[in-house]
Amino acid sequence: MNKKCCAWVSTVSLLVIYLGLIKAGVAQNYPFKPIRLVVPQSAGGSTDLVARPLAQRAAEGFKSAVVVDNRPGAGSIIGTDLVAKAPADGYTLLAVAVSFSMSPSLYKKLPFDPLTDFAPISLLTSMPNLMVVHPAEPIYSVRDFIRVAKSHQGQLNYSSSGLATGTYMSMELFKYLTAIQMQHVPYKGGAPSVAALMSHEVNACLATISTALPHVKSGRLRGLAVSTLRRSMVLPEMPTIDEAGVAGYDYSSWIGLLAPAKTAQTIVQSWHRQVVLALQASEIKALLQLEGSEAVGDTPQAFGRRIKSEIERWRAVGLAAGMKPE
Repeated sequence: MNKKCCAWVSTVSLLVIYLGLIKAGVAQNYPFKPIRLVVPQSAGGSTDLVARPLAQRAAEGFKSAVVVDNRPGAGSIIGTDLVAKAPADGYTLLAVAVSFSMSPSLYKKLPFDPLTDFAPISLLTSMPNLMVVHPAEPIYSVRDFIRVAKSHQGQLNYSSSGLATGTYMSMELFKYLTAIQMQHVPYKGGAPSVAALMSHEVNACLATISTALPHVKSGRLRGLAVSTLRRSMVLPEMPTIDEAGVAGYDYSSWIGLLAPAKTAQTIVQSWHRQVVLALQASEIKALLQLEGSEAVGDTPQAFGRRIKSEIERWRAVGLAAGMKPE
């Protein structure tokens, strides 16, 4: 190797080291400007209800503003893609719902890869969905619901937060296990989909419990059952769908936190520490309990494994139910 080539290699090596030191220094000084927390669903929905108190606690911990940015639409794809393509500097994060793991089974082509374009930070919460109907409907139980739906095959409709969301897939799973046919009416988020049910635009919804519970308590909606195998702490009198006659039905909604891929591990770990502290705060625990949600706060590695296993699960469900990706 001649002297000129050796000099060029040395220069490149020094540049790589220099850039690495700059990146490390930036990560160590993080954060030095406001952080954007993207919620790919509408304000007032279940993801938003978890993201906002988390943002407030994280802002206190980081001593920097954390701003929630709602970007609903296209089954959460719009906001999710925004974060996938954002700089991996820790200043744009994503509060994601279980729908994140469902998109690969519902769309032939996504503008992002859920396994390679994101860095998992933590699973935040887990909660059941709640099957609800309008109180004017002559439906008082899951068995009533199945009976009415079967006697009017294809005539009833249900609302969801949009295609490829948990409220959509949980009802599609219910339809598959009960052999009923219903029309799907998607909305841009959990709050609008529940509002549509309250105005009787649709007949039913399997909404996240945090979104539906206040309206069940006020009498504006009638709750039939929860979607998990275990009853909810906030509605212990409410049966599970499994108990109510659909053997083996089990669906758990969850919310997690992601960063763009290649985000520095120091930043990922800083956020994980803030998540754990936030979820241990008594006021957030109380808020989550009121909404029927349980705090989790697991490791980035555990959350990554959860995402991978759920993607595989929903692909299997989609194939079994005969759902065709669009």
